[in-house]
Order: sequence, then C-alpha cells, then structure tokens
Amino acid sequence: MASAFEYAPAPESRSVVDIAPSYGLFIDGEFVEAAEGKVFKTVSPSTEEVLSEVAQAGAEDVDRAVRAARKAFEKWSALPGSERAKYLFRIARIVQERSRELAVLETLDNGKPIRETRDADLPLVAAHFFYYAGWADKLDHAGFGADPRPLGVAGQVIPWNFPLLMLAWKIAPALATGNTVVLKPAETTPLSALFFADICRQAGLPKGVVNILPGYGDAGAALTAHPDVNKVAFTGSTAVGKEIARTVAGTSKKLTLELGGKGANIVFDDAPIDQAVEGIVTGIFFNQGQVCCAGSRLLVQESVQDELLDALKRRLSTLRLGDPLDKNTDIGAINSAEQLARITTLAERGEAEGAERWSPACELPSAGYWFAPTLFTNVTQAHTIARDEIFGPVLSVLTFRTPDEAVAKANNTQYGLSAGIWTEKGSRILAVANKLRAGVVWSNTFNKFDPTSPFGGYKESGFGREGGRHGLEAYLDV
Repeated sequence: MASAFEYAPAPESRSVVDIAPSYGLFIDGEFVEAAEGKVFKTVSPSTEEVLSEVAQAGAEDVDRAVRAARKAFEKWSALPGSERAKYLFRIARIVQERSRELAVLETLDNGKPIRETRDADLPLVAAHFFYYAGWADKLDHAGFGADPRPLGVAGQVIPWNFPLLMLAWKIAPALATGNTVVLKPAETTPLSALFFADICRQAGLPKGVVNILPGYGDAGAALTAHPDVNKVAFTGSTAVGKEIARTVAGTSKKLTLELGGKGANIVFDDAPIDQAVEGIVTGIFFNQGQVCCAGSRLLVQESVQDELLDALKRRLSTLRLGDPLDKNTDIGAINSAEQLARITTLAERGEAEGAERWSPACELPSAGYWFAPTLFTNVTQAHTIARDEIFGPVLSVLTFRTPDEAVAKANNTQYGLSAGIWTEKGSRILAVANKLRAGVVWSNTFNKFDPTSPFGGYKESGFGREGGRHGLEAYLDV
C-alpha cells in the first residue's frame, strides 16, 4: 500500500523451524499412524505451498486416545498440585525458549503476520502456562470449596485463527486441575499443536496426559460424543457449537462453548480520535479480522463521523499487506480458500444491499489467499454485513446520536462476546458498559488479553469462561 517512504524487506528466516515431511497422531506419548491410514496436506495460506502431510484421525483413533487419557488420569490426578505445576512451568519455559521457532511455524501454517505471532500469540501462550502453573497447588483457595476434584478426560476442539493460543487456553487449566486431555486442532492449522506434542515430550510430561489428534470435523464429532469424555471445550463457529450442545445434552459431560461474535466498537464525540482510530484498526484488522471478538461493527456518534472516517481512511492507506514473514507486514493472508470465499460473498452482498464499499489502493499477491482491508459506510442494522459474522478484514460503520441509541444498536445482535467504548468520561464508560450484553468490554483500547482475566460470551457467543480464576471452574467437579 502507498506510503511516504518505502520499507526495505525484513523477512524473518524460515531456517529456525524444521518442518518434517509428514506427522502422525500423538497418542499415549508417541507419534503413530492413523488407524485407517488416511493423511491430509496442510498448506501455507500466503503461498499455497504444501508444508507437510499429516495423519488424519478417525473414530478408532479418538477411542485409542481417550483410552490413553483415561489410563493416564489415575496417576496424573493423584499427583500433588505442586508436582503438576512443575510440568506446567517446564512447558511454559520451553515455549519461551522455542518461541521464535513456534512464531515462524504459526505464521507459515496460519498466514498471520510474524509481528502478531511473535509479539502477541507466543508471549500469551507462555503466560497462560505460567499462570495456571501457579494455580495448580492453590485450588483449595480458588473459591470452589475445599479439595475440588478434576473431572477426568477433557475433549477439546480448537479453531484455526489462534491455533497455539487456543491450545494454551484449553490445555493449561485442564492440566493444572488434574485432568488429562485429547485435543483436536483445526484441519488447516495442525502443525503448532504437533510441535506442542514434542514440547510435552521434552518437558517429560507423563504419557497419555496430552494427546493430539489432527483431523476433520468427523474426528471432532467423535471426540465430543465419546462416552468416556467427561468435559468438552470448544472454540469455533456458532453452528458447530449448537451441534455439540445437542450431542452433549442429556449426558453428564461438562461443556464450555466460545463461539462467534459481532463486536460493537462504540466511539463517542469526546473520544481521542487518533487513539480511537488505532483501536478500531486493532479491533478489526488484527489477524485479518479472523477473530471471534473482533470489533466488526463501528458505532460512531454522528457529530464526529466525518472526522473519524477521514482519519480512519488515512490510517488504512498506510497498512502494509503482503508476506506474513516480513516484520513490516500489518495484514497477512486469509487462512484458507474456503474462508476467503465466505468473506468475498458477504462483502459482495453488502454492496448488493446498498452499503458503500471502500478499500485503500492495495496490490494483492498473485499466489495465496488475500483480501484487502474493507470499510462499509451507509450500513443499516438490517444489512447482512451488520448482522452476520464475516470473520475477515471487513468493517461495517453505523452511526448513533445518544448513548441509549448506541447501547440499543450494540445489543441488537444474536451474539454477545465483546464490545469497545471510546470516551474520555469514566462515568460514561461505566454506565454504558453495564448495559452492554457482552462478555468482554474494553474501554479506550481493544483486543487486550491477559491470562488472569476471564473471557467468554453471552447469547449465541456461547457460555462458560476461559482464563483467570473463573477458567478453573470448567475443569473441576463443582
């Protein structure tokens, strides 16, 4: 994209990560072939090159992994919390030591910029393991009664947008509380989970405590329906979340769902415009907008709409789209051809329904899956792009006149995961935040995460919380 001066290329070296030509399933501490012998290829979204061939788990493999986890549970849950903590601390330190390698791997397999994997994803992954390692011997003091017990085997299914971070959100609290894990990573991003399996071996984690099953939706369905799984944790689409809820209904399985979102970023007339613009950009263009809690609806007070949009368009014109391994890149590749097709379809529908589309001048690479940052104005609440989760770098701009109207429009969605408020008045932040039906409300910032802070949604964004003390409850028999 056009800029006052040109950046020289600053690519991160690929040589720090050694990707094997093929990977097996990680069951009972060993890499093994799938029972049916099936494999699938994982590609790099920015170049479409095949990175590796990965074993594809089926129902038989799920059964094998659950049996291994059940067997390991007996000894793992009997360990004192201080002993389990040692393994978690060890995993956290190894993640830190291998963070450059893991950041490059994540960027190759997911398509997001190296700046994000290096500066956001990996530090948070290590922080989650450190944080829950600290809880492992203090569960008596977590507020869930004396000597709370683990549930057993946790079946966990994670998405492709933050592969390693979602793994950490799921595995760290599960292990800290004494559960064992069978985890299915997304089929487009299996590699960082398989590298994590290697970290488990490096840390000396007992066999069977963590099992990793790359595969498609059928493997995830078999895992969530397995009769010997005590806890199901899922992050992903609302449609699949509803299917899982139906599967689990009537069983004794404990369930947490973290699903879609259509977050409102509300800018009042007294907000610091430049700061708000940075927050809006972070809110919707971080990870190419492939974030469940993205601020995909911008609600701006009418009196500052023109000033804000002018500043926002200027800022978008300076964003750099291109090679995700380049340290200067702001916008990376879309994760898959399927996701790119969905974003394209919804953006075209926005135009067809009468919204005004704008993108900065932007050259898209010829190979890979790319979508230019896009802004829609003249959007009403009836527009599909204002209601449906696009999961891409597409921002819908709506206006409001009064705080009550802002709240009404922000809450007018089937989702309830996140929201942002931009104003200089603390009283207004508190008054508006109390009325928003969103699990996380950021004030004068956006997309700030911390392992000590619980995260989760209302309505069709799911239920249960991950992170913080609250994140322990989902893995305890309380």
